[in-house]
Amino acid sequence: MPPTTMNTSSKIYIAGHRGLVGSALMRRLTAPVFSLKEGSEGDGAGGEGGGYTNLFTQTHAELDLTNQAAVEAFFAAEKPDYVFLAAAKVGGIHANNTYPAEFIRDNLAIQTNIIHAAYKNNVKRLMFLGSSCIYPRLAPQPMKEEHLLTSELEPTNRPYALAKIAGIEMCWSYNRQYKTQYLAVMPTNLYGPGDNYHPENAHVIPALIRRFHEAKLANAPSVTVWGTGTPKREFLYSEDMAAACVYLMNLPDEKFVPLLGQDRNDGLPPLMNIGVGHDLTIRELAETVAAAVGYQGALEFDASKPDGTPRKLMDVGRLNAMGWKASTTMQAGLAVAYQDFLAPNK
Repeated sequence: MPPTTMNTSSKIYIAGHRGLVGSALMRRLTAPVFSLKEGSEGDGAGGEGGGYTNLFTQTHAELDLTNQAAVEAFFAAEKPDYVFLAAAKVGGIHANNTYPAEFIRDNLAIQTNIIHAAYKNNVKRLMFLGSSCIYPRLAPQPMKEEHLLTSELEPTNRPYALAKIAGIEMCWSYNRQYKTQYLAVMPTNLYGPGDNYHPENAHVIPALIRRFHEAKLANAPSVTVWGTGTPKREFLYSEDMAAACVYLMNLPDEKFVPLLGQDRNDGLPPLMNIGVGHDLTIRELAETVAAAVGYQGALEFDASKPDGTPRKLMDVGRLNAMGWKASTTMQAGLAVAYQDFLAPNK
């Protein structure tokens, strides 16, 4: 059989290329060809990167991914070799609580349409990107891939989580029935260039960046942060996430195929955690972001607001064993994220 790993001329479709995840994948794939040095600071150690010249994308205005007929026509016309499925409706606790119907409906439609169109058009490999919220609210820490569906989900983002779990199961089902090579990867909480800094719908790091920046400009004596500040979270720089995705997508068949569950109907799904393997409290996070922005006022915490899941730390032992480990420090990543926020188009 011909090799299924990507080469620089492979036709690669990135769904969701304008988002935090998709834009990081675009930068990673189109960068000049380079070889990564194990443990080098800030590059996401392990593997090869860059030099891909045959990427193609579609904006939402050009292609509505919730439209099945449009997606199938697009795939039939373009015939991609590889697909990174990074398109999704995403948001923080407020957005998930406010728009639960959209979060489950749109995400189910997007992933169903793309996964099935990929199968019909003989895509060699597909990578489905999800979120750590797929794991139970009170999962053992750190969360291993086998903890999926072992107990109740966090209610504040259950519609989104259920949609992503359905996407994992769909990849698994197609792998078993059709011998496709579809791998689901679950990054931990991400931040970096291209993030959403909306004052209400942003995730915690971009929301804090905006809030501390505005407080700095206004010389505000204090900033109030949602919740008690005690939950613990893990954060991964988006460029490291993209490095891990490209690394995994390029694993040789003898390493990639065993991840796919093609011959199993139980046990471990085609699922890989992507994270840094350590976490910090929301209070510690807020203090770190404030320092990156240069805000020197006081921090207050509004305990009447929801905390969400008490702790979400990913077990990244399987990924590390495959030969990849994150390397960007939070201070370095936040410095880039803050400059991205200050860009004129923000």
